[in-house]
Amino acid sequence: MGEVEVIGGPITAAQAACLIAYILFVALWSYAELLAYRGHQAEAARHPHSDATNEEEMVPIMVHGDTNGTLDSSSKDAMKSAAAPTSSSDKNAATAAKDPSTSAATAAYSSRSSGFIQTTFFRLLALDPLALSSCREALRASVEMGTIILWFYVADRTPAIAAGPKEYIRDVFLFMFLVLTLVAGSYTLKKGRAPVLVNRQQTEEWKGWMQVLFLLYHYYEAREAYNAIRIFIASYVWMTGFGNFAYYYKTRDFSLGRFCQMMWRLNFLAFLCCAALDNQYMLYYICPMHTLYTIMVYAALGLWRGGNDSLWGLGVKIFLCFGVVIGVWEIKSVFYAMWAPFQFLLGYTDPRRPNPDAMHEWYFRTGLDRYIWIHGMICAYLHPKFEAWLKSMDTQTPTKRRAIRALLAVSAVTAGYVWYVNVYTLPKLEYNKLHPFTSWIPITAFLTLRNITPSFRLHAMGLYGWLGCITLETYVAQYHTWLLSKVPNSQPIYLLTLLPGYPLLNFSAVTAIYIFLSHRMFELTASLRDALIPHDDDALLGRNLATMSLGAAALWGIGFLVKEGVKAL
Repeated sequence: MGEVEVIGGPITAAQAACLIAYILFVALWSYAELLAYRGHQAEAARHPHSDATNEEEMVPIMVHGDTNGTLDSSSKDAMKSAAAPTSSSDKNAATAAKDPSTSAATAAYSSRSSGFIQTTFFRLLALDPLALSSCREALRASVEMGTIILWFYVADRTPAIAAGPKEYIRDVFLFMFLVLTLVAGSYTLKKGRAPVLVNRQQTEEWKGWMQVLFLLYHYYEAREAYNAIRIFIASYVWMTGFGNFAYYYKTRDFSLGRFCQMMWRLNFLAFLCCAALDNQYMLYYICPMHTLYTIMVYAALGLWRGGNDSLWGLGVKIFLCFGVVIGVWEIKSVFYAMWAPFQFLLGYTDPRRPNPDAMHEWYFRTGLDRYIWIHGMICAYLHPKFEAWLKSMDTQTPTKRRAIRALLAVSAVTAGYVWYVNVYTLPKLEYNKLHPFTSWIPITAFLTLRNITPSFRLHAMGLYGWLGCITLETYVAQYHTWLLSKVPNSQPIYLLTLLPGYPLLNFSAVTAIYIFLSHRMFELTASLRDALIPHDDDALLGRNLATMSLGAAALWGIGFLVKEGVKAL
């Protein structure tokens, strides 16, 4: 392979703003750590014979909203029941009880602060010790996230990190997946608390093994697996419909805070990479696509909520969902007219393969899975009925149970085989035409076989479940620290290469870095979400969003001036 072309351009205003914000957060966090260290030393001097206070306990972490942690995709996030919000005053009180040395400062701060941003943002800029102490963990998370993004830039936008060619070897591709599955099944098999139909640990496992194949498909450019990848992506969208419907139908939680937390989870990392790396949003097409279908499920159940209480009302809503999809996606001119005002956000052109139709990617990606989210909603509604039927079947005589399960298995395998022979084996372009109307067949067949016995429902592979929690992060990070494009806004066509000439050792090294960074970004995204997006305080949420928007605009303005100044030099 010839020399890798690294194409950049003049620094953008957004990139300058990101750099300025990073420097600012580093300075604030460093000062906050210095203050914490001084406070710890002062406390130790006052109580020389007391046990050393855990440094982490000295920091009142202000957390709002869902404390369950973020999920691997919107579908899993939606399936979790709403957690009780934790107020900052409760957190601070607990911290003060553990560490009396900070109780006075914490109480003083709590008495004059009602949220992370409302009063704290400007106090941070003024180097208020109380604000710095309270926000130290959030500042630390911001700095760590910024450092990871800086690594992305160095790896993918500079010649400092080598880039190597992709090479597909079917034997290696299959070997990687089979060995990982063997390890996951042998050493990480977990038993759940109850054999629930399509339970959380099962969907995490499902997402995990699909994501592994999805990533290996990109790493090795395994084009022969294209049709399988289409089914995997449809499965993610199915889970978006299933999980969100199950959550809203059960909890009736249509709060603005919950909605904003979901939007943060789906888009924060993608938007950050767009700003810092000069990419378009649609480069990470999974994020806008899942955002769209999450919003559509939210609208389907959030509007005319009284209809959720009757089969007739839900039937009307499902019918309208099909009507919207048919009216928008089946008539291309309607789709383009509807989305034209959003071309600035959803348009995409790969500089290596220019396409005059900037909206083609959005039309193509969303169109492939335009119906499967509705199938997920229908399955979520029928879920309690199917689960009750399975439980009643489990109480039947052994002979009858085996007969019913055999019938289900034969039906699922037969349907899957017919689909495979007549649809899956078609060439790429022909397959894509049928995919929107047939993807529900293999998904339904898989779910039937995966849940056919209580033992199947009760057990799941923990390793794949763990990977399933970080699918969004692994999806975004692959573009900049596993694979490389070396060109803004382009698809990754290279491999990150730390050990040239040793492809398997290099794979091991870069994969370890990649998974570690993805997991850290998962945790940091959750930490920052909890700090910035309250679940049940719309007034505070509005102030936070307004302040973040104004702060981003101010940073962009400063970045624009810096960019123009650099250009003038």
